[in-house]
Amino acid sequence: MPLRTPTPIRGVIFDMDGVLLDTEPLYLTAIAEVAARYGKVYDWSVKSQCIGRGTVEAAQVIIDALNLPLAPLELVHERDLILVPLLRQVGPMPRAPEFTRALAANGVPMAVATSSESAILGDKLTLHREWFTIFHSIVCGDNPRVVRPKPAPDIFLVAAEDLGVPPGACVVFEDSPFGVQGALAAGMQVVAMPDPALDRARFAGAQRVVSGFSDVSVNEFVATQRP
Repeated sequence: MPLRTPTPIRGVIFDMDGVLLDTEPLYLTAIAEVAARYGKVYDWSVKSQCIGRGTVEAAQVIIDALNLPLAPLELVHERDLILVPLLRQVGPMPRAPEFTRALAANGVPMAVATSSESAILGDKLTLHREWFTIFHSIVCGDNPRVVRPKPAPDIFLVAAEDLGVPPGACVVFEDSPFGVQGALAAGMQVVAMPDPALDRARFAGAQRVVSGFSDVSVNEFVATQRP
């Protein structure tokens, strides 16, 4: 089903984790290992509450849910000792490079809006630096212009500003309910790409819910470009 937008699409904004890069299983592995040290089980029942949140906020959710004897930054530090080496080998989500390169080849402006901190971005891009040069902007969650994390609209509005595109002419690809909420609050159209473990009912606000890039046609976005 084609995406119907009230105005022509002039920019596309992508979340990174779970949309462009297959990092979510790696986060699950790292945090589960930390939790196990304290006799706790970290699984999708907790993770589903964290996807799309800012790093410190998500850490606090985990601590509260599992009653871990850690401060948020302590949890993040222990997580990263396991996570960072894994991120340096992370692969792309299926068809993400092909889809985004096709948009770039057709002159569609693109940005990335990720809750990740800038310090860890380089690790995620270890194998993908050339690919990510096609994006006009990569906005991280610790960017000083992003005052509030998702589900606030801040990060998406900053990405649209970097693209020079009005929010209402942007489409966002997101895999988290919080990301979808933030994009909608920014006045943007949303294509939700949830993990199969998440209840699709949580993405009801999105204009489309798809299983992956194979369900989306590049022509939907290219055809609406203004000269």
